[in-house]
Amino acid sequence: MLVFLLKRTGAALVLVFVVSFISFALTWVTPGDPARAILGVSATNEQVARKRTELGLDQDVLGAYWGWLTHALTGDLGRSWFTSQPVAGSIADRLPVTLTITIAAAVLAGIIGITLGLWAAARRGAVDSAIQPFAVLGFAVPNFIVAILLLTVFALNLRILPATGWVDFADDPGGWVRSITLPVIALAVAATAAVAQQTRNAAIETLQQDYIRTLRGRGLGTASIYLKHVLRNSAPVALTVLSLQFIGLLSGSVVIERMFALPGIGALTVGAAGSGDQPVIQGAVITVVVAVVVVNLLMDLAYAWLNPKVRS
Repeated sequence: MLVFLLKRTGAALVLVFVVSFISFALTWVTPGDPARAILGVSATNEQVARKRTELGLDQDVLGAYWGWLTHALTGDLGRSWFTSQPVAGSIADRLPVTLTITIAAAVLAGIIGITLGLWAAARRGAVDSAIQPFAVLGFAVPNFIVAILLLTVFALNLRILPATGWVDFADDPGGWVRSITLPVIALAVAATAAVAQQTRNAAIETLQQDYIRTLRGRGLGTASIYLKHVLRNSAPVALTVLSLQFIGLLSGSVVIERMFALPGIGALTVGAAGSGDQPVIQGAVITVVVAVVVVNLLMDLAYAWLNPKVRS
């Protein structure tokens, strides 16, 4: 298990390094002059040249990336070119919002998706027929459409949940739950459909195995068969799908945060991209990459625990 962990960790570090360089290079060569944008059209060429030197824009991309990387390894992601605020501080203030709705959506999708998948595999018939259209719709309908429907029904018509805004858990736990309910559901629908569909297929395949018939022949209870055997053999598939869906949840949070006016990393990144604030963009990208890598590493470890064969 230790060798498996070291291999996965090494691969994760390489991935973070590669993605950070690619994203840095892409933002570095983006058309436009940030120095001119910061100083305005009235600035002289000499002032713009000094500003470019101050920002390090006169370096080549490799030199600039190395300077950024050496500071990033110490936790210093630089400062915003437009507000002069530390990037690490801005991300630290907004990261809990994004992680809260993303992780909550992933947990909700995992619980409901696995439950629906096992239920469809066990009952088949009408239950399976009802779940299949849900899975198709979940794949097909974008999360912003789901968000609009939720806002219309629960915020505008029924007025039982807030349409926008964020409440800190420490200030008001009940208000915090109410503020994240609609964003989490809007994010979780597609992931739930994917997990339910794949869990159903894996569970049906497991139920057709000879050892399941043997267990039934020995008089083992249905609940015990599903919880100890079918679920254990279907869980790796569900975890794999969920780890892939987590990437989609993070990217989808950009739209959801804007729609529900949540102060997360998505809103920060969109604003930075519009102004060309390269340090903020790079800091947000590397933060999201690290989050995805960590979650996938945890999923790999869970997969290895459920299925020892993958360790080799």
